[in-house]
Amino acid sequence: MTITWRSATVDRVGARWAGSVELSATLLDGPRAGERVKALAHPDLVGEPAAGDRVLLNVSALARGLGTGGYALVVALPDRLPPDPAPGPGHLVKARYTPLQTMVLGVDDQESPHHDLLAEADDLAGTPVVVADLHSALPAVVAGVRAQAPGARVTYVMTDGGALPAAFSRAVAGLREAGWITGCVTTGQSFGGDLEATTVHTGLLAATLVARADVVVVAQGPGNLGTGSRWGFSGVAAGEALNAAAVLGGRPVAALRVSEADARARHRGVSHHTLTAVGRVALAPVDVPVPDAPGAFYDGVREQARSLCGRHRYVEVPAAGLDEALAASPVRLSTMGRGLEQDRASFLVAAAAGRHAATLLT
Repeated sequence: MTITWRSATVDRVGARWAGSVELSATLLDGPRAGERVKALAHPDLVGEPAAGDRVLLNVSALARGLGTGGYALVVALPDRLPPDPAPGPGHLVKARYTPLQTMVLGVDDQESPHHDLLAEADDLAGTPVVVADLHSALPAVVAGVRAQAPGARVTYVMTDGGALPAAFSRAVAGLREAGWITGCVTTGQSFGGDLEATTVHTGLLAATLVARADVVVVAQGPGNLGTGSRWGFSGVAAGEALNAAAVLGGRPVAALRVSEADARARHRGVSHHTLTAVGRVALAPVDVPVPDAPGAFYDGVREQARSLCGRHRYVEVPAAGLDEALAASPVRLSTMGRGLEQDRASFLVAAAAGRHAATLLT
């Protein structure tokens, strides 16, 4: 395990969204000393950066060209540490035993005002739970819900397979600001949601019993770890989340990962990630929705979806109106750098899952 460290000076403070701020910084050391880089800080963790500050950066992923949005990550403002937090309740530690572990008040914590509600909670009472592999599916699923049931309350449950801080997600910030989601519940090692939960199970229960969600959407945070192997990808946890929804008496709905533009054959049509997570990991019966869109590509997707449905339930969903719902998204639709025009199928299939979930409310 290695970390590539750099010192830098903040040149300019740029765009910000809930819990995050972009910086332009000049590297002070290493082979690229003098070069400007784009950096990201989470002020709740490291304090509020300003022009002229010296910052300590983790540039490991940036140096390797990995998918972190092209950011160096601010670890500390060593010359201007933030003040100690005010004393308060909460003893859940997240990002545990990393240098930036953070302590939060869990919704299921003994000190939480919701502890008594959740202590023996065990039933989602049939609440639809849409589970997606990629974070990029979140706004598309919500668009599909709203196309069918505009007034439905949708809550996002974030798992810890991708980014750990919810603040990294511009989609969450934008959807919350637009009123498209009631909030975010961060589970496992992920943190920074409107509610914090210890596990996916308590996150689902909190979404329904505390946030009063009509529909819950589960997905990992931004970023996705994949190795090109059958089992070596973070989205395998989507199958486990579908199982959790079923165990708790919810109505699990699988949002298939689909692409018509990915250069990798294993991700075109229904992704091999979905075939593993839904076909092999999800042991309880789940709904598998696909849109009734015309064309040979969608015929192939429907055929692949039916192949998953030995124990699962195949559902064909009207596609009419979903393109308009997607175009109305308050946040940019993007998956692996491709927008709605470049990879319509990715978003249309996710929206179909949302529309189907909304039909289960009636």
